[in-house]
Amino acid sequence: MLQRKLGQQIASLRKARKLTQEQLAEAIGCSVEFISLVERGVNAPSVAGLEKFAKILKTEVKELFNFEDKKR
Repeated sequence: MLQRKLGQQIASLRKARKLTQEQLAEAIGCSVEFISLVERGVNAPSVAGLEKFAKILKTEVKELFNFEDKKR
């Protein structure tokens, strides 16, 4: 469940920054397949990977775990 929420948050932030999975993968230095696995909650990045995601997505690592319902 945590991996899925993390993946959804990463996907949401990526889309908000108008980045494709390909662009994110290139910036982080991984494959598009890995980005897809992360966003679907199948796989999770390492701690070092989380730092890379946060940097590219222009946010803090803790914001990757901000799963509050934004509709409220």
